[in-house]
Amino acid sequence: MISKVQLRLQFLVLLWGFTGVFGKLVTMSALPMVWYRVLIGAIAVFIYMKFRKMDFKVTKNELLRLLAIGGIVGIHWFTFYLSIKLSNISIALSTLSMGALFSAILEPIFFKRRINLLEIILAIIVSACVAVIFNASPEDYKLGIIIGILCSFLSALFAVLNSRLPKSIKPTKVTLYEMIGGVIALSVVMILFQPEAISEVVNISWSNLGWLTLLGVIFTAFAQIESVDLLKHVSAFTLMLNVNLEPVYGIILASIIFGDSEHMNPIFYIATGVMVLSIIMNGILKTRFSK
Repeated sequence: MISKVQLRLQFLVLLWGFTGVFGKLVTMSALPMVWYRVLIGAIAVFIYMKFRKMDFKVTKNELLRLLAIGGIVGIHWFTFYLSIKLSNISIALSTLSMGALFSAILEPIFFKRRINLLEIILAIIVSACVAVIFNASPEDYKLGIIIGILCSFLSALFAVLNSRLPKSIKPTKVTLYEMIGGVIALSVVMILFQPEAISEVVNISWSNLGWLTLLGVIFTAFAQIESVDLLKHVSAFTLMLNVNLEPVYGIILASIIFGDSEHMNPIFYIATGVMVLSIIMNGILKTRFSK
């Protein structure tokens, strides 16, 4: 029988899989959309911490590190939604699986450890699958795939950097200050490189504001807080293993909601399936060998 914790875990992954859908529901361009998502998420976490009377204090060094990582997180979300705008949800989610490949490269560099043979095999499989997806996709989706690959690199980078943070910093603090860092980074990018997006921020429609509030509060702030709470009941490995199902949930949801615009050829689904299965098998084999 499925336990309550397992149901909560699958619901969390479903929430994360749903975030890509907002890339089509929100009619704004990618940059102001993510700016609002991060800002609303930060406000929601602040209210939550204030309500729970949590401590906001961090050292100056910790604050600078969190803001810097938050900048990477913000740019990661920007490239994710930009990939959706340039291709579709299915493409953006499938390329996220390359995060495992970049983690296999970055972790030995940051932690000064030897490269794992299993990770090299995984990297080869994932790279081959992405190459198949790239060649099988329509020509006008190619830029979206490239942006999606950059997005997956940034996701691996901030995950590795977060894993190096002191364990004494509570996850709610990490989330709050990283989101603030994301708002700052995205504001700078907007002012310097896309000033025309400022008008979208100022003249946001009520429908877009409604979708973004839902995205920022439920699918960003609540999802993060829920993941932190779940780690009291399951291991980090179990959580991350289930996160690999996010592209599966996201692609299924996108196909149901948007229909033909999300339908890809069979080769795409085979390659995506192989990627997800190889990542899950990699996690299972690592656990067995470590034991």
